[in-house]
Amino acid sequence: MTERPTPDAAGRESLGTLLGGRRGAIDASLPPLAFVVGWLISDRSIAWGAFAAIAVGVLVAVERLVRGKRVGAVVLSLAAVVLAAYIALYTGRPEDFFLLQLFSNAASALVWALSIVLRWPLLGVVVGTLLGQKTRWRRDPELLRAYSLASWVWVFGQYTVRVVVFGLLWWSGHVVALGIARTVLTWPLVALTIAVSGWVLHRALPDDHPGLRHPQELSRTS
Repeated sequence: MTERPTPDAAGRESLGTLLGGRRGAIDASLPPLAFVVGWLISDRSIAWGAFAAIAVGVLVAVERLVRGKRVGAVVLSLAAVVLAAYIALYTGRPEDFFLLQLFSNAASALVWALSIVLRWPLLGVVVGTLLGQKTRWRRDPELLRAYSLASWVWVFGQYTVRVVVFGLLWWSGHVVALGIARTVLTWPLVALTIAVSGWVLHRALPDDHPGLRHPQELSRTS
């Protein structure tokens, strides 16, 4: 009989501890908020809103670089702000500043759902990478199942919620409400999603499973 490792505190650590991300989510909500504020105080000028968003985006980018964040990720985030501003300027509709966010969340929902169907749940890919496990977690059927169930929380609890809320507000042209929703559905929703998916992940594992850091092979017995 092959002996199974004893579950330990490290193996059962919270998903929030592993993923973190609060600061990044807050940073991402600042340019859209600046767009709405700039648009309002300038008597609804899209140009001033775009300028405010890009200016704040540049400040956030500089601060992130000082904190040692990867240059590629910082440039990509700033480029997204510039593109969102350009779309709003091009269409002449301030609500279109949030169109890129709407599409990106719809794409994320589809990609996460597809990853589960293909038995490569993205939550497992992300956590496995952070833990340096590469793909070892996939050889543990219990862990694979748990990651799949927890990944559905991200599909419906985060991305689908955003698509529905952003889509309805964009369709009705509520710019201020979009700005508020963009803030509320950033870190608060991410924190809730991490908490719920972490609960689902650990509840789906058997009580004697050693945890995320210790994937088990297909054969538990000899």
